[in-house]
Amino acid sequence: ICAIAHVTAKTMPHNDGEYRKGSAPNIHDPATRELSVVVPSYNEENRLPLMMDEALDYLEKRQKQDPSFTYEVIVVNDGSKDQTAKVAKEYTKKYGSDKVRVISLEKNRGKGGAVRTGVFSSRGQKILMADADGATKFADIEKVEEGLKNLRPWPKGMAIACGSRAHLEKDSIAKRSYFRTLLMYGFHFLVWFLCVKEIRDTQCGFKLLTREAALQTFSNLHIERWAFDVELLYIAQRIKIPIAEVAVNWTEIEGSKLVPFWSWLQMGRDLLFIRLRYMTGAWKLEAKKCN
Repeated sequence: ICAIAHVTAKTMPHNDGEYRKGSAPNIHDPATRELSVVVPSYNEENRLPLMMDEALDYLEKRQKQDPSFTYEVIVVNDGSKDQTAKVAKEYTKKYGSDKVRVISLEKNRGKGGAVRTGVFSSRGQKILMADADGATKFADIEKVEEGLKNLRPWPKGMAIACGSRAHLEKDSIAKRSYFRTLLMYGFHFLVWFLCVKEIRDTQCGFKLLTREAALQTFSNLHIERWAFDVELLYIAQRIKIPIAEVAVNWTEIEGSKLVPFWSWLQMGRDLLFIRLRYMTGAWKLEAKKCN
């Protein structure tokens, strides 16, 4: 299995041409906004408006209260087959391209690939990952900001605050089938056993990173689909980035792209390969520098 993991290891496409200095906003350049919000979106024409309305309403009110606060929202259209791009561009028209940008990928790369594309094009001092379904109340950004603040001093400017649904686990189990509950516990065990021991909920899509932490983690990321969160936190632990886990409000929204059995099977395989590929040296961690 180790040999197979090593031989089949592939590096994540870096698309360096997209991030050359001067060609577009670039994670390697100094921050020019206080906050970037990256929203990966695949066939989200129906759910995206509710999330965008809530997020932009919050961000606009915050900016009115504090004119020094600057932000951008980056919607990454991950090869959608519906009108996701069109819906997102309506917000660019309404709020301006300086506040809302839409990046469209020709082919579907997976949530990890979409988030990585948005992060690499961000301008924020802090970068928030937020799901397009709006399952987490956007105002809870204040909770993860506080979690990030409590980690100071940040070593080399690096810190991560993860939104967490672990406190809601008992209620969610009561609504799930025994099969889905079994899959969930099996996945949590593999995460703990193979990769990340200190974070109870690695899969909540509400994560806040300092710019330096985003650069170091996403530059080394390989997994493009559902298990990318686990590799992200695995990398963070390996390079000793402090991580806070913060309870957030969360509501299950219909329309999930996660197919219970096959998605968990794919994630289980990815978890095993994350551990083996780093262990065998197929994947290595490299330090990155800002311009």
